[in-house]
Amino acid sequence: MAAGSCLPLLLLLLPQLVVASQSAPGCKIRITAKGLDLVEQEGLRFVEQELENITISDLHGKEGPFHYNISQVKVMDLQLAMSDLHFQPQKHLVFNINNASISLRFRRQLLYWFFYDIGSINASAHGVHIHTVLQLSKDEAGRLKISNITCNASIARMHVGFSGTLRKVYEFLSTFIVTGMRFLLSQQICPSLEHASLVLLNSLLDTVPVRNYVDEHIGIDYSLLRDPVVSTDTLDLDFKGMFFPRIREGQEFENHAVEPVIKETERMVYVAFSEYFFDSAMHAYFQAGVLAIELQEIPKDLDVLLRATFFGTIFMQSSAMDAPLRLVLQVSAPPRCVIKPSGTSVSVSAFLNISMVPPGLAPVQLSSMAMETKLSAKVFLQEKALRVQLNLRRFRIYSQQSALESLALFSLQGPLKTLLQLTVMPIINERTKKGVQIPLPEGIDFTKEVVTNHAGFLMVGADLHFSKGLREVVEKYRPVPTATALPTFQPAEPSTDP
Repeated sequence: MAAGSCLPLLLLLLPQLVVASQSAPGCKIRITAKGLDLVEQEGLRFVEQELENITISDLHGKEGPFHYNISQVKVMDLQLAMSDLHFQPQKHLVFNINNASISLRFRRQLLYWFFYDIGSINASAHGVHIHTVLQLSKDEAGRLKISNITCNASIARMHVGFSGTLRKVYEFLSTFIVTGMRFLLSQQICPSLEHASLVLLNSLLDTVPVRNYVDEHIGIDYSLLRDPVVSTDTLDLDFKGMFFPRIREGQEFENHAVEPVIKETERMVYVAFSEYFFDSAMHAYFQAGVLAIELQEIPKDLDVLLRATFFGTIFMQSSAMDAPLRLVLQVSAPPRCVIKPSGTSVSVSAFLNISMVPPGLAPVQLSSMAMETKLSAKVFLQEKALRVQLNLRRFRIYSQQSALESLALFSLQGPLKTLLQLTVMPIINERTKKGVQIPLPEGIDFTKEVVTNHAGFLMVGADLHFSKGLREVVEKYRPVPTATALPTFQPAEPSTDP
């Protein structure tokens, strides 16, 4: 085929190739406008604390015979009553503060011929408007980050209260002082918020678990697959949501499951998990070689039944007639999870090996039977950990050698099922008791959680609350200052225009 005829076909297939290259998420998180309202309340307190600590340069100058110096400017009070935090498609957050006021106090020095005056002045800025746009994106490690911020700040008017013997002099200089102070203050607001966003808030996002260990056998990869998708009402995050065995950390488990679809917006946050999320966990445990249990303490009635069932084989081993029995349960393939609106189940295939263990001698295998079980799974959220409790629902054993042997094993069906319920299931549930953490920043927890099942995925709807203040977490993880200084913002000379 000529190269020219291949080009149209390639162009037709290109959109399909692009879609195929986008991996489906095993876990999705949606933050709604209601959740953003909660973040706004805590974020406003954080902004107030940041603006209270802004540093304003000294202001000095000369006007005729007057020499003046304004120093030690401190923010005394802020009133940020009108604020708004909202989503802006495609990947932005917009934070506005309107008609705010800032009270200041600073030290004055005035030299007029031979007269020298020193004291403090109270000032207030009114009609403060701050408009910031935060751009959210995925960094190289797959973590959500604030990658850029644009900020505009303005002050509509400023009032300075002069007092003292040289009050008239200060009123004469008020145009220069007020204009300069307004300029310096407005120039320091945005750098403070830029540092708070790009440094401090990003240190908070660093507390989100991305790739960490669950236990001594497996870990989980919560890296973002792509940049967040922001609509007018929601922010959606697609996570890989794949478990991996620690002995093969680079192993990939291909995702063929249904992609979770979140349509709801009533709660503050929704977290959806596909069948792939749970399948990869069981596949990782299987690869780690830990899906095996050895049972040596067998109930007396089951011991008698097993000896009666395998009497012929035991009789042939006369030297081992009274030897203890041992049962080894070994999963033969990675278990599979099925999520339906009616519930969640796990299918397990395994081998049950029954042996006699004569003291000082090699074990004597009596039987190796195949076992198929179906477990019902109750998935629930506790704090920020997703936990699973399993119950044995169906159980079947059979021989892979012959149908006749399978018939002989029928009498063991009930006792073995009881043994699994009483001994094996508690061990499994103890292992799953710890659960796995959901990727949320430190200090934010779930409340009023509700788990619902859908075709191919389950979803947790919840509200949020701050168990720790934003300032507390930021201070805990505040980056250590390095030798590299932060960029300084040199203000231009203030205009004398009011």
